[in-house]
Amino acid sequence: QVQLVESGGGSVQTGGSLRLSCAASGYTYSRYCMGWFRQAPGKEREGVATIAIGGGSTYYADSVKGRFTISQDNAKNTLYLQMNGLKPEDTAMYYCAASKPEAATALVRVLGCRPSAGVEYNYWAQGTQVTVSS
Repeated sequence: QVQLVESGGGSVQTGGSLRLSCAASGYTYSRYCMGWFRQAPGKEREGVATIAIGGGSTYYADSVKGRFTISQDNAKNTLYLQMNGLKPEDTAMYYCAASKPEAATALVRVLGCRPSAGVEYNYWAQGTQVTVSS
């Protein structure tokens, strides 16, 4: 059974940094998609950053390019999101998610598993709140 557990949210001032972690267990596949999504009150869920696990590319939403970095530690089965230069508009609940292996086709991996590629993320963590004050 796949389980994703997040940690690392919190409150910071504008310009501050946070690092989110997502520990995955129960995954025996070598290629799949993982990503970070966020949802602010009254807004739709947004794909922030995604990555092709097992080789491929990464994707960043325009709103976070140059400020956020997605990475993985295979040995620890952990996904990270380093967030620098945080802005009040980054305030949201952040979720880690993973796909089934069949979603990570060659084309999808080249596209960095971006949501617009039609990737279905089947497994979701519990969410962690990030609040950025001005």
